[in-house]
Amino acid sequence: MACLRYIFVYIAVMALVQFVAHATDPTQLQDFCVAESDPNKALFINGMFCKNPNDVTPDDFLFRGLDVPRSTDNKVGSNVTLITATQLPGLNTLGVAMARVDYAPFGLNPPHTHPRATELFTVIEGTIYAGFVTSNLQNGGNKFFSKILNKGDVFVFPQGLIHFQFNIGNTPALAMSALSSQNPGLNTIANAVFGSDPPISVDVLSKAFQLDGNVVKYLQSKFGISVQY
Repeated sequence: MACLRYIFVYIAVMALVQFVAHATDPTQLQDFCVAESDPNKALFINGMFCKNPNDVTPDDFLFRGLDVPRSTDNKVGSNVTLITATQLPGLNTLGVAMARVDYAPFGLNPPHTHPRATELFTVIEGTIYAGFVTSNLQNGGNKFFSKILNKGDVFVFPQGLIHFQFNIGNTPALAMSALSSQNPGLNTIANAVFGSDPPISVDVLSKAFQLDGNVVKYLQSKFGISVQY
């Protein structure tokens, strides 16, 4: 009887855990979703509307051209080809995306975050210096993790953490990434801080970065919305 009692208690606890787990909010697929009481003005949010299953074709699950190198002729020397549900409709609601990343010699994919996804990064060709920074530690500071990656190496960038990749070779490099959201989001740190529209106050940035106001203005001129990458 005592054994049965423990079994029943275990089942009850597990049922409660499952209830609590399923009671949490689903992971959001956008930065925000403001409530709208007028249904005529509302937008459906689950990534995208779902196509009628009777109208689905094999082409909905196919993306071609990921083998084609992309131009890296820009200021940072890299080019990311992201495949989400926008480019590949069959990904909708499946919670995954992927990307091809091309690097010029000494090209950089600058520090950025994916607010809604963990990234599994694989080097296909070249030598990449990759790293990420933790969130603020309880005793202050942030810890930096980095590795030099070669062909076939895989590195994980945890969800929401600042990370980068830098081609340290004098030849082009190529990598592929898998991401744990159909809409992982992208927040490039320098562009977000110094190139927002409208711009963040010079006083705020001067205080935050302990920089002279003229230096902040110079950085804003480099990353302003008129600057194209």
